[in-house]
Amino acid sequence: MEQLHLGRTGLRVSRLGLGTMTWSRDTDEHEASEQLRDFVDAGGTLVDTSASYADGGAEELIGTLLGDVVPREDVVLCTKAGVRRTSAGGVVDASRGGLLDSLDASLRRLRTDHVDLWLVQTPDPRTPLDETATALRLAVSSGRARYVGLANHAGWQVARLASLLERDPGLAAVEVEYSLLQRGVEREVVPAAAALGLGVIAWSPLGRGVLTGKYRRTIPADSRAASPHLAGFVEPYLSRESAAVVEAVATAASGLERLPLEVALAWLTGRPGVSSAVVGARTAAQLRASLGALDLELPEELRRALDEVSAPEVGYPERF
Repeated sequence: MEQLHLGRTGLRVSRLGLGTMTWSRDTDEHEASEQLRDFVDAGGTLVDTSASYADGGAEELIGTLLGDVVPREDVVLCTKAGVRRTSAGGVVDASRGGLLDSLDASLRRLRTDHVDLWLVQTPDPRTPLDETATALRLAVSSGRARYVGLANHAGWQVARLASLLERDPGLAAVEVEYSLLQRGVEREVVPAAAALGLGVIAWSPLGRGVLTGKYRRTIPADSRAASPHLAGFVEPYLSRESAAVVEAVATAASGLERLPLEVALAWLTGRPGVSSAVVGARTAAQLRASLGALDLELPEELRRALDEVSAPEVGYPERF
């Protein structure tokens, strides 16, 4: 698998990343072990998780697999902080204390003394960005994180944090939802990342599973859209507008004699600035299907057609 530099940093990540949002909840230890082994055998390195996934359960499961299934040094371990669970539900907390406490807990669950990439998972309107920047700087200076970045932040927030951190330690990456069904990041976040030399990591590159085509006729009983805790996650893309894009992908896949998910992944991994696309498979079989996209290069006319059918609305001030 191709390894790309994350923006202008020296950190290299695999073209596809392994997502773990369902681990320890919908994906058990056996399936997770098989996924991790298959992923590394295929040349994959980037393993993406978060303190909030299964309330830390995903990190705990990863911690049991590193060393036994694959060596720790063979993976680029990325985790996120900034969302914590309380008795009242999830709370956004990007304060210095909240972030560093979360990082220490993540390291214990992951059974490692450092993560390779540490991200603030979501903006916190109650915490000043300069305080969040302090936590990121301390994480690197203390050796607990090698590189830092942001996830799901607006373009202006990315630019502000980059200026606060400058090159010591600097921001390495932004992780954002990006697919043929979600191209809103092209308005400001992707241009900001390009200007600042940050790598873009795309999550949900298959449009929360909708770009696989599995929902074209019905909702399978074993799918995320039928899951009590993930149905709301998928539902926004089960719209008429999304259906037009899905049909275009399915038509392209039929012409190429490939799977729709392979076409969707090939389109995304070919976008400017994208260092890695994180695929969150529930089973090892689903992961192997995604790995099959690595050798697909879309014809230029097909890429342009997909660009047109999925083009995001752009208005003032982006287009002025």
